[in-house]
Formats: sequence, C-alpha cells, structure tokens
Amino acid sequence: MTHVAIIGGGPGGYEAALVAAQLGAQVTLVDSDGIGGSAVLTDCVPSKTLIATAEVMADLEVADELGITVHDAEGDVAKRTTVDLGKVNRRVLSLARAQSHDIAERLDRDGIRRVAGRGRLDGTRSVVATLDDGSEERIEADTVLVATGAAPRTLPTAQPDGERILTWEQVYDLEERPEHLIVVGSGVTGAEFAGAYNALGLEVTLVSSRDRVLPGEDPDAAEVLEEVFKRRGMTVLGKSRMASVTRDGDRVTVALEDGREVVGSHCLLALGSVPNTADMGLEEAGVTLGKGGFIEVDRVSRTSVQGVYAAGDCTGVFMLASVAAMQGRIAMWHALGDAVSPLDLSIVSSNVFTAPEIATVGCSQKAVDEGEIEVEQVMLPLATNARAKMQGVQEGFVKMFCRPGTGIVVGGVVVAPRASELIHALSIAVAEKLTVDDLALTFTVYPSMSGSVAEAARRLHHVR
Repeated sequence: MTHVAIIGGGPGGYEAALVAAQLGAQVTLVDSDGIGGSAVLTDCVPSKTLIATAEVMADLEVADELGITVHDAEGDVAKRTTVDLGKVNRRVLSLARAQSHDIAERLDRDGIRRVAGRGRLDGTRSVVATLDDGSEERIEADTVLVATGAAPRTLPTAQPDGERILTWEQVYDLEERPEHLIVVGSGVTGAEFAGAYNALGLEVTLVSSRDRVLPGEDPDAAEVLEEVFKRRGMTVLGKSRMASVTRDGDRVTVALEDGREVVGSHCLLALGSVPNTADMGLEEAGVTLGKGGFIEVDRVSRTSVQGVYAAGDCTGVFMLASVAAMQGRIAMWHALGDAVSPLDLSIVSSNVFTAPEIATVGCSQKAVDEGEIEVEQVMLPLATNARAKMQGVQEGFVKMFCRPGTGIVVGGVVVAPRASELIHALSIAVAEKLTVDDLALTFTVYPSMSGSVAEAARRLHHVR
C-alpha cells in the first residue's frame, strides 16, 4: 500500500487526503493549526461570516425605496439598527470551529490518520512531526505533499499587537466596536474588511498605495466599488503609501510617506501574505523556493524533488481556497496514477466579497487592453435588469468577452449582489468553450439577475 504523508490541514491538505484515501493509499496528515487551516479558522469562513452580517446592514440602504422604515425621524439608520460586534465575532468563531469539526470527522470516517504537530521534511521521503509535548514522530512515506499555507505579512514599521493594531486573523477577538478603523491595503482583503466594517456602521479610512482600490481587479468593477465606498461615507486615500503604524494608548497613528498622518482607534493591516515555508527542511531536501519563499511547482503540483508535491498558498500560484483544493487533488491523482488534467488557471473563477460583489473568470480587461488577446466585448449595466430594479440594486454590470469569429466565451466579470453565484454560468461557458449563442439560447428565469448574462450574450450574437 502506498503511504502518503501530508503536511498541513487546510484545503490543499485535507482535500488531497480525501482523494488519496479514496484511491486506496494509507494517509497520514500532520497539522499544527487546526483542521481546515486558515481558510476555515482565520480567513475565508470567518471573514465571509462577518461579511454576511454586513450584507444585511448594506441591504438596509434601500429599505426606504422598498417601503420599509428602519430609521428615526432624522433618517439615522444606526439609531434604530445596531450591531453587537462581540456577538457577531462569537458567531464567526463558532461557525469556523463547527466547520473545522465537520471536516475532521470526514477525515476520520475515511480512515485518515491525523497527527497534531508541526511537520517538516527530513530528506525527501520522511516527515518529522514535532508534537505538542515536544516529542517527535517520524513518518516514512512514498509521497509527500506540503500544504502549509501562508500567514499575514507584516513590516518592521507596522507590527500588530493584537489589540489595536491587527492582522485579519486577529480582528475576531474584538468585543467592542472600533470608533475609527484604519485599513491599510486596498487589495481584496483590505477592500472586503473595509467594506464590511463600513456597512456595520464604523467610521473607516482605507489607505491605498495605488491610485484606486482593488488594483489587481477589473478596472470598471473597481471604479464602481470605490464610488460605492465613498457614497457610504468611507474615506478612501489613494496614492497614499504607509510608512509606519504606531500606538499611543487607545490611539493608533498611520504615518504616510508624504508626511500626512491618519489617527484612529484601531488599524487593520492588509499587506498581503508570506508563505509558511521557513524551517521546514525544504531547501535541505532539494525543494526549490522562488521569490518570497514560495514553493515552485508545475501544473500537476510537483516540486523540484521527485515524490514531493506542494499545494495551496505556500506555492503562491493563485491564493484561493478553491485553487489550493484543486492543487491538492491533482497532486494525489498524479502521484497515485489516476487520470489527471493539469491545473488550468484560465478557467478559475474568483470573487471579491464586497457589496456589491465582484466576480471574474477567464481573460481580464488588462490582458485585452495590453493586446494579449483579441476579443469582442460588451458591458451591460444592471440598471436595465427588472429584478435588479425590484431589489433596489443601484450599481453593477455584466461584462462578457468572446473570441472574434467563433464567439467562444473566454471571460467575464459580474458586479452585483451574489455575483459569486452569477459567475457560475460564465465559468461553465469558459471551461467548456461554449459560444455566446450557446448562452443566449439557454432559458433564464424572468425576472432574474442571470437574465443579464443571457442578454449580454445576445448582444454578442454572431450572424451565421
């Protein structure tokens, strides 16, 4: 029987373990942070649970339009609708623990041995686990998968203290509402937390070193979101690079490189991630680490060492839980001789959980603008969608890209409530190389937001 040793219990690790067990391997999973990893315990599940509460508050913005009164005579929503942040965070952590427990039970049912400890390579086919009591256990394996994830990036001039200066893993310990939260970093994590806390009624300042929020996302989508942030009262400081973050009692000061200062009660650092690859024996075993310490892998998750695979955020390939899980599955399919298709990033869908959400798949506007791919495109505002009008949706659009001549769908962007659900039709179209006419001829419910996907396809119709 083939023995597989996996280091790390996040999506890349636990999904790989399930596949390996399904294929008849003996599996040992070594994990030090809790089953589910950061995705379940400190990142995706907690943050999206927090955002779910924020979405309810954001929906109240159009309550009057829908005939619902939720404010006092002066029009102040907060006086009638308040948020107990401590209660919210307790629910967040409870759900995260429950999800972790469910995954652990599934691993146990499938016969996967779990070892609580910090794993490292010792050679190419041995994993040494340092257990909680300081003792060590050596695990000999035919195949090793490293799926140790990543941690929040900090700077010498911006060190979290867990009380007033926080990483996104520490915000769930807050019991009281911050008076003024400064979010440093306007990428996906920064934008999501800034939007959520703003919707929960906090004063929020978003510090962005770039000229707009979400610099890595579709520019039209980012423009819509920044306008929404400002309309909802958020202060957005563009082209404002952070120099340092300091604390004096209950005050936090973010100094900018141009000499300005922003003073608040709390600061959330959203500065990116660093891989958990240090002191793991990787380089000693011959595993090649690239820029920033990320493990270099090919499209079937192989490292530079035969029999050693890697998956998830520690590879830096595409830091999404869905990609980590797929990398882990692919690694086991390849290692254990099952049919396997290499990872294809061109069909990965992703979502920014703001209000409105921003979902994307396939080719990007940047690739189109830079001439990397020739497409025909259309952008259809949701303002013309009947369901959007009924729900009081004020912003959003569907954008679709197709190849000239063939009409094959190669990408799309959806900015809307629940865009993470609406993108699925476009994801299937991109993955299966469907044409705009295939989408246009598929029935959609009327009225529905998805009707705009079909309408965008109709506008790209190719006369035969």
